[in-house]
Amino acid sequence: MKNILGIVVSFVYIGVLMLSAGYFEKLDKEASRKFIHILLSNWWLIAMAFFDHWIYAIIPPLAFVVINFVSYRGNLIQVMERDKENNSSLGTVYFAFSLIPLVLLSYVVTNNHWIGFVGFFIMAYGDGFAAIVGKTIKSKEYTIFGDTKTLAGSSVMFVTAFMITLAVFAYCHTEWFVLKAILLSLVATILEAISAKGTDNVTVPVITSIITYFVI
Repeated sequence: MKNILGIVVSFVYIGVLMLSAGYFEKLDKEASRKFIHILLSNWWLIAMAFFDHWIYAIIPPLAFVVINFVSYRGNLIQVMERDKENNSSLGTVYFAFSLIPLVLLSYVVTNNHWIGFVGFFIMAYGDGFAAIVGKTIKSKEYTIFGDTKTLAGSSVMFVTAFMITLAVFAYCHTEWFVLKAILLSLVATILEAISAKGTDNVTVPVITSIITYFVI
């Protein structure tokens, strides 16, 4: 019953998130996208609280992938999609897809849900705030594989990743947790910088979670 309730809560949470993002869209469409991008990570807390088996935990991510892909092709959920001329990547689909390997890693390969938490929160909060700050604060830009990044955005990515990783590693009593948090945050920042066309939504959470599995 608890697992079924978790599925219901998952879809209710996403529905409320979409409705709330609609208000942000009136002010700034890109801000509404990042609002969803950041707060969607909180779904992992729902998973940790309700799901005790991967079969149930993987249902919402699978549904999110289908919904996001349909929305991408038809621009159905406009608060999630960029304008057509800027919508050349499957970033929103990748973002939902990344949850599938994270669920399998956290529920099947291990029984440590903090592993997926680290990767997903780094991606959501780190990349989300990096994009916002990168556009707000003027700093030197650099281009890798056709994607333009800023030093301000990359710095925010590193700091956010470090804070998340440090907190989890400290909570889990990981040895040398400060050094490991620094190194993992550096890896996350590099991955975000070199992953083009929205693929950072997969590379960052999956690779950082795999590394967490070995070092936590």
